[in-house]
Amino acid sequence: MMNDLFWIDTGAGHPLVLLHGGFVDHHMWDAQIPVLAERHRVIAPDARGHGRSANGSAPYRLTDDLAALLRHLDTGPAVLVGVSMGAATAVDTALEHPELVSALVVSGAGTSEPYYADPWTTGLWAEWHAAMAAGDLAASVETFTRFAAGPHRTLDDLDRDVVRLLLRITENTMAKHTKDEPNHLVQVTRTWERAAGIEVPVLAINGAVDSPDHLAMAERLVATVRDGRAVSIDGTAHYPNLERPDVFTEILEDFLATL
Repeated sequence: MMNDLFWIDTGAGHPLVLLHGGFVDHHMWDAQIPVLAERHRVIAPDARGHGRSANGSAPYRLTDDLAALLRHLDTGPAVLVGVSMGAATAVDTALEHPELVSALVVSGAGTSEPYYADPWTTGLWAEWHAAMAAGDLAASVETFTRFAAGPHRTLDDLDRDVVRLLLRITENTMAKHTKDEPNHLVQVTRTWERAAGIEVPVLAINGAVDSPDHLAMAERLVATVRDGRAVSIDGTAHYPNLERPDVFTEILEDFLATL
């Protein structure tokens, strides 16, 4: 199975695993990998079906892929840092493979069972699903990338280098898939019900202008676990690590120093 997955493994020290969001890849951490690798062993995989990792050809769970990778690399308990889908995978791994997790840092998600009620979020999801169903790659990429701006801004308000990176890596991943291919991803269940049993420290680093749904789910998670806390980064939305990598890294390092 390891031949199906791609990952970066650099630096030395306590293992720090950087998990990307849905439909992007490990390049969303490019600004932080060399900085964090000065003090930590940094592992940044591409999830199955994303980036340079193979698509799923049989039933799989992202958490099991991650657990297999960490065991293959003999990391021991690691700090998992995830954005959006990556955050959900981190939480799933704390539930399904707790022996591999020493702490969690999440952004833009609660667990792998999200729920949406805000009109901006539900409207954008509907628009994206329609583009995907039509097989319109360009529209799918552009629509999905608008999550990066949040409900109060447009992509024109973001740094152009950030937008270009997101468009490029999103297109690379979406182009790997067709609208008619079977979905082999198996979801982890009862995550919210089980989240109270997570014993490791959990930090939510929220983008202050992210969608209300994403913010609420992250806040619910840290209020549910035994040791949870949340901070916000002003002027950022769904990808605070991309918009303010220096601030995100400083908050992360401060949290790691408390462990």
